[in-house]
Amino acid sequence: MAEEVSSTENKYTFGLPKNVACTLIYLFGWVGGLVFLLSEKEDKDIRFCAAQSIIIFGALTVLLFMPLGFLRPLVVTVELVVGLVLMLKAFQGSFVRVPTVAEWADKLAQQQK
Repeated sequence: MAEEVSSTENKYTFGLPKNVACTLIYLFGWVGGLVFLLSEKEDKDIRFCAAQSIIIFGALTVLLFMPLGFLRPLVVTVELVVGLVLMLKAFQGSFVRVPTVAEWADKLAQQQK
C-alpha cells in the first residue's frame, strides 16, 4: 500500500509551497516576479527568485521591443530555454543563480522587506 505523506510543508505566499511559488514566478516572467517580490516579506529564496525573474525576463522583454527584428527569434528562444530551465530547477527545489544577475537579484531581494 502507498505510504501517505503528511502535508506539514511550510506554506508561503498565497499558501503555496516554496518550490511551486518559485516555479510560478518563472512561469509568469517579470510580472510574476513583481507580484511575489511585493507580496512575500519573509522567505529569502522566494524573494531571490522573484528578483532574478524581474531582471532576466524584464531585460528580455525590453529586447523584444527594440527595432532589431532579426534578433527577435533568438530572444524568444533564449527566453523559452532559460524559463524552462529555471522552472524545472525551481520545481525540483534547487534554485539556479544566474551569473551576474544573481548579484543584482540579491540586492533587489534585500531592499524591499
